[in-house]
Amino acid sequence: MEKNWILRVVLMVGLMGLYVEGLGVNWGTQATHQLPPETVVQMLKDNGIQKVKLFDADDNTMSALAGSGIEVMVAIPNNQLAVMNDYKRAQQWVKKNVTRYNFHGGVNIKYVAVGNEPFLKSYNNSFLNITLPALQNIQNAINEAGLGDTVKATVPLNADVYQSPEDNPLPSAGTFRPDISGLMTEMVQFLNKNSAPFTVNIYPFLSLYGNDDFPFNYAFFDGVDAPIMDNGIQYTNVFDANFDTLVSALKSVGFGDTPILVGEVGWPTEGDKNANAGNALRFYNGLLSRLAANKGTPRRPGFIEVYLFGLIDEDAKSIAPGNFERHWGIFRYDGQPKFPMDLTGQGQNKFLIGAQNVKYLSPTWCMVNPDAKDLSKLADNLNFACAYGDCTALGYGSSCNNLDAIGNASYAFNMYYQVQNQNRQACNFQGLAKLTTDNISTPTCNFTIQIAPSSASSLMPSFAALLFVALFMILLA
Repeated sequence: MEKNWILRVVLMVGLMGLYVEGLGVNWGTQATHQLPPETVVQMLKDNGIQKVKLFDADDNTMSALAGSGIEVMVAIPNNQLAVMNDYKRAQQWVKKNVTRYNFHGGVNIKYVAVGNEPFLKSYNNSFLNITLPALQNIQNAINEAGLGDTVKATVPLNADVYQSPEDNPLPSAGTFRPDISGLMTEMVQFLNKNSAPFTVNIYPFLSLYGNDDFPFNYAFFDGVDAPIMDNGIQYTNVFDANFDTLVSALKSVGFGDTPILVGEVGWPTEGDKNANAGNALRFYNGLLSRLAANKGTPRRPGFIEVYLFGLIDEDAKSIAPGNFERHWGIFRYDGQPKFPMDLTGQGQNKFLIGAQNVKYLSPTWCMVNPDAKDLSKLADNLNFACAYGDCTALGYGSSCNNLDAIGNASYAFNMYYQVQNQNRQACNFQGLAKLTTDNISTPTCNFTIQIAPSSASSLMPSFAALLFVALFMILLA
């Protein structure tokens, strides 16, 4: 046993040099059933992933990361930004979530993300006046704690904070959005003062989403028929063009050399006609090979620090932006790889390694009862199931879109049943459903068996589940 352990360590140390330098991932946890944090940390290690970006500073997650050596970006959610405008509260947050882990064998915290895309237009300026003071207070508290040289506060921003004018839509004409130009200038000044990076989230997939006129191949890295020319510079993909628009925007306010960190970039595999494993693999293969070559972009050649979005699918995320929101992971909900992605970016065939020793619920599915006589309430029950289970795979362009009405209902019933930890009462639906031990998946549509709940998971306790079912049956009666 000891020899096997030593061999594993030697192999992992040897492989570390083969992976893309400084590659990070986003570890989101908005899932009804989460893998144990220790399992996820082992996944990161097994895949040579050296950096992780979180969306909070959860104790269980941080404890699992302790001693791993993995660089960590902890985060302050948007709903806590107002509180961080009080300097004492900012000091308390830093003490609890940064200083506490600063010891040998602790957590290697490198960044604090202050908010998450707080200047999105859809937020209607809710965080406009409180983000910069929160950033300043957090960084000042970090500095006061004596950690300012190694821990930097930053604000992950959506790419909509900068733009090119309609009459000159080229990267070289990039400026910050007029309504927040002054605020962005102040923020960039503060980041530069503290040698902190500007963090931006770039999503080439969204250029295609809902826009059939966008040139499809321009969203990828393997060539287009007609590159965009910008003062002699050739752009063959939207990632480079977007990134360099930011470079120009920073230059326009006098800080053209500001370090840029790509906080999120990825491709979903479900929930839209362009969201599938084939397109995702094409995108990642192109991105990783460029990162491995340290090619950079035309206006910022060289190394780029990048965090892939995301690590694992999250079946409880809001789908307001689109059904694809729950399917950004390079791993499925159970920590198993979606596709043979080579993290070296160098054709080394070092493919993704899945989570080990995952425990699943029993091989039991919930389906429409073929003996049910009255199907008049099938649609209502399907809608109820989809309100609490993830039915996004049934949408247009998705893997389960080819099921018939009965298949749709069976899929929805099963998703609800799995979310409820296979509680027998969660597979009734007014007598329309029954349990089966036969796998009812199709060649293109997987009927999920959920992982066994860990202490950090399970969206809805059994009692609450039964209460919901009872209330629903009363309403439909």
